[in-house]
Amino acid sequence: MCGITRLEDADAAVTAGASALGFVFWPGSPRFVDPYRARAIVQGLPPFVTPVGLFVNQPREYVSGVASLVRLGAVQLHGDESVDFAASIAWPVIKALSVDRASAWPAATTLLLDAHDPVKRGGTGHTIDWAAAAGIAARRRVLLAGGLTPDNVADAIARVRPFGIDVSSGVERSPGIKDHGKLRALFDGLSVPPAAKGL
Repeated sequence: MCGITRLEDADAAVTAGASALGFVFWPGSPRFVDPYRARAIVQGLPPFVTPVGLFVNQPREYVSGVASLVRLGAVQLHGDESVDFAASIAWPVIKALSVDRASAWPAATTLLLDAHDPVKRGGTGHTIDWAAAAGIAARRRVLLAGGLTPDNVADAIARVRPFGIDVSSGVERSPGIKDHGKLRALFDGLSVPPAAKGL
């Protein structure tokens, strides 16, 4: 669950079933959260929930400093970072990119497949080519993002078979503010096989 800015939304996401929470540390995003505020939220999380920090073309020193301060479990690079830059980060790295750029990254790198937008850098609400994503997911570890909502998430998972999903705008009232009803609906939808939806 990405774009967390409030403790109550973090609690609602974890209660609904989220195993990781994403915090956006890029000031260009409407979901930006101050690292000290993120640290306070992370300190209130139960064990075994992974805090992930999202960064966009930011200096290595900033990424590492925030990761240490907040005690992140992983770093998500959502800009034009290179393979070498990712390798220099001391935390597990998730590289966000569009499906057409996946082959440029080593197979050991976890990829987050998202809709490409050079301005918004995620949280666009646009879906991606699920058939292309499925081909990539069959060969390597992939997280699926891009326009996932309570209405389409079960179908997306059935078609792509990703390692996990990353959801942001699809469960919001407004940027950075989660809709707790949509959160519950999203996870409720994951527990029902897609074929049973029409019954």
